[in-house]
Amino acid sequence: MPHPKLILLSFTLLLFASCSSEVDSQVQAQAVEEVVKSVSEMTEEELVAHASAIHERVLTLDTHDDIPFNFATENVDPGIRGSGGRQVDLPKMREGKLDVGTFIVYVGQTERTPANYEKAKEDAMTKFNAIHRMADMYPDEIEVALTAADVMPIHERGKLVAALAIENGYVIGKDLSLLQKYKDLGANYITLAHGGHNDISDSSTPRPNLGDGREEHGGISDFGAEVIKEMNRVGIMVDVSHISKKASIEAAQLSAAPIIASHSSVTALCDVPRNMDDDQMLALKETGGVMNVVALGSFVKRDPARQVALSDLRTKYGGWSGVGNLTGEKKAEYDRNRAKIDEEFPPATLSDFIDHIDYAVNLIGIDHVGISSDFDGGGGIDGWEDASESGNVTLELVRRGYSEEDIAKLWSGNYLRVWAEVERIAEESQ
Repeated sequence: MPHPKLILLSFTLLLFASCSSEVDSQVQAQAVEEVVKSVSEMTEEELVAHASAIHERVLTLDTHDDIPFNFATENVDPGIRGSGGRQVDLPKMREGKLDVGTFIVYVGQTERTPANYEKAKEDAMTKFNAIHRMADMYPDEIEVALTAADVMPIHERGKLVAALAIENGYVIGKDLSLLQKYKDLGANYITLAHGGHNDISDSSTPRPNLGDGREEHGGISDFGAEVIKEMNRVGIMVDVSHISKKASIEAAQLSAAPIIASHSSVTALCDVPRNMDDDQMLALKETGGVMNVVALGSFVKRDPARQVALSDLRTKYGGWSGVGNLTGEKKAEYDRNRAKIDEEFPPATLSDFIDHIDYAVNLIGIDHVGISSDFDGGGGIDGWEDASESGNVTLELVRRGYSEEDIAKLWSGNYLRVWAEVERIAEESQ
């Protein structure tokens, strides 16, 4: 018997399956109209109960959750609510019924020297070890999924699921053999570059302090093409978030498997370098991939004054990496200053965030859109501030007229499909 989270209850979906391709779009439009109508007729209490039931049934998966270097220690204990000031911990995941967290092995870009390549690799292993250590600390609560096929069996055992991914291909240096090692440790995707160009790809946000010009490779480097080919071979998803427009489109052309954007929003609604324009989104769709819309305020709603204030605050505490490692009174001090900024410059809202999902769905289709938070890496919006509020996302999707099947696809179905397809292609190639 199918697992409850895979059971689809919408009668309109049965209508979809029975319709011919010629009338399919008309039936879908009518069905959506009926869903919206039925939702509009519900009381607020009924609507919340309806959305809550859907949220309980669907498998929820967040594609991007950052961790500090001291993760899974007594200073940042994932089993204690709020330890280290984190937005994602096991109690908050349980409260918000967030079933799967993708915990990120992120190492920032530095000058490309042999010593720094070695340091980046060591830093990556520190975070891999921390994520696995979390599972060892709480074996009854959470388990690591090394492959797409691991996810549902872990979930069916009543546990939370820890997926792993790498942000910044810098951690492979120039050693392609590391890709197999990282895959064996559980890395299901690698973001090709981050802030600053690397040997693989141009970044959407060059770093002048590292000597970056507007572009270095004109997209993907020759070495980067080898990296993508090897990622295809070992079964790691190619992630085009953070890289330049030229690079993302070229990556789509080079990859023999579907690609993803792990955490990006829509340029048309918020024109910042980190977001994706229509050309990039359509190129991703052509691969069969998935764009995971990110709930990071500055990528959801453009507010230059707010961004300056936030940037100044982060700089005061050592940048993104410094903020991520704050503890104790320093963390409390940062939070107080952040709250003052939020009061003066209101943050992006959940409704703003769902606008980006709507846009992406309308452009590239429901099968190619997913959900990411970038929690503990800058993510969080009014209404989805941490993992405990994940049900609010489903509630807003229900208000917009999305069916249960659609919501299941957005939360995990599309991402898991791509993850499994990338692994299938790798297995066949070997």
